[in-house]
Amino acid sequence: MKPKTRSLTEGKPLKVIILFAIPIFFGNLFQILYSLVDTKIVGSTLGENALASVGSVSTLYNLLTGFFNGLTLGFSVITARHFGSEDEKALKKSVASSMLLGAITAAVVIVAVALFLRPILTILHVPTEQFEASYSYIVVLVWGMFITFSYNLCANLLRSIGDSLTPLIFLIISSVVNVVLDYWFILGFDTGVAGAAYATVISQLLSVVLCIIRIYHKFPILHVSVKDFRLESKQVIMMYQSGLSMGLMSSLVNFGTVTLQTGINTLGNQIIVAHAAARKVFEIWMLPVSVLGSTMATYCGQNYGAVRYDRIRKGMKSVLLLGACWSAVVFVLTHTISPYLISFIASTKNEEILYWGTTYLKVDMSFIIVTVLIVILRNSMQGFGDCVTPIFSSFIELVGKLVFAFLIVERFGYWGIIFAEPTIWFVMVISLIVMTLRNPIFSRKKAQEIEG
Repeated sequence: MKPKTRSLTEGKPLKVIILFAIPIFFGNLFQILYSLVDTKIVGSTLGENALASVGSVSTLYNLLTGFFNGLTLGFSVITARHFGSEDEKALKKSVASSMLLGAITAAVVIVAVALFLRPILTILHVPTEQFEASYSYIVVLVWGMFITFSYNLCANLLRSIGDSLTPLIFLIISSVVNVVLDYWFILGFDTGVAGAAYATVISQLLSVVLCIIRIYHKFPILHVSVKDFRLESKQVIMMYQSGLSMGLMSSLVNFGTVTLQTGINTLGNQIIVAHAAARKVFEIWMLPVSVLGSTMATYCGQNYGAVRYDRIRKGMKSVLLLGACWSAVVFVLTHTISPYLISFIASTKNEEILYWGTTYLKVDMSFIIVTVLIVILRNSMQGFGDCVTPIFSSFIELVGKLVFAFLIVERFGYWGIIFAEPTIWFVMVISLIVMTLRNPIFSRKKAQEIEG
C-alpha cells in the first residue's frame, strides 16, 4: 500500500505532530468562528435579549457537535491504525463502517432530539421571554446536524491518513461564506436569530461538498465498494467501541456543561450573556489544547498500528511540555485582556457582564494546565486502545457538574459555576495519570517485549 499521504510513524515525533496539528488548529478555529460570528452579529444587530436566546442553548449545540466529532474521530482512529499497519483492505472496510454506522447513529440521535426539543429547552430552564427565539435558532441547527456529521466524518477520515490540510482549506472558504450569509439572512431577510443558524448550516454544507469532491478525485485509498459494506459483528463492535467511546467521552463532558447551563439560566440575562461570552473566549484559548488532543488520537492510533510504542511515549512527553508552555501564555492573557474580549464578543459595556465574564476566565483559566493533562491523556488513550478510562474520567466530570448545578449553584449563585470546573478537573486527572502509567506501553520492558 503506497498512498500519497503523510505517515505519523516516521520522523521526529514533535515535528510531525506540530506539522499535522497546525491545519487542524486553524480548521477548528474557523469552526469556532461559525459560532463566534453568530454571537457577535446577533449581539450587535439584534441586541442583548437575542444574544441571551442564543447563549441559553449554545451548550446543547456544543453537546451534539461534540458527540458527532467524537464519534467520527473514534471511527477514524481505527482507520489510522490500519493505515499505520499498511492493511488497505481493513482500512477500506473501516471507512465503509464509518459511513454506515455513523449515518444510522446520526439519524437516531438527531430525530430523537428534534422530537423532544421543546421539553429539552424547558429542562434547560430557557427563560420564557427567549424561549421561542431560542427554539427557532436551535431547531435549525439540530436538523443541520446531518451536515455537521458529514463534514466531521470526511475531515476525520482525511486526517486519519495524514491529510489535515484539505479540511482546513474548505473550512476557510465556508467560514467566509458564513459571515456573508449571517448578514444576508439577519439584515437582508429579517429572519432574526434563526437566520444565523441557516447561515451556519448552509456554509457547512459547502465544506462537505468540497471535501467529497476532493476525496473522489485525490484519495482513492478512501474509496469503498459494495463489498466493503458487508460488515462482520467483530468489525461493528470494534468500530463502536472506539467511536462511541470518543463520542460519549465528549458527550459526557458537554452534557455536564449543559447541566451547568440549566443553573446559569436561572441567574438572569446578564449572567447568561456574561457566561456565553466567557465560554467563547474559553473555547478559543482551549483550542490549541483540544487540537493537540485530537492530533494525539491519530498519532497514537497510527503508531499503535505500526507497533511503535517508543514513538508514542516520546510524542506524549513532547506534547505535554508544549501544552504546559501554552498554559503559561493563557495565564498571562487571562489576567490582562479578558475584559476587552468579553466586551467585544458581547458587544456591551455593561459592568456586571464584564465583571462576571472576566472573573470566570481569571479563575478557571488559572488551572488550564490541569485540562492540558486531561485532554492529552484521554485522547492518547483512545489512540492506543484504552476506551474505558477516558469514559470513566468523563463520567466523573458529569457527576461533578450535576452536583454543582443542582446543589451548589442554588446556594452560591454564579460563584458555584466559576469554581465547578477547576474542582472537578483535579478529581478527574488522578485516574488518568494512574491508568496511563499502568499501561504496558509506558513500561519500557513490557513495551520492548511486545515490539520484539
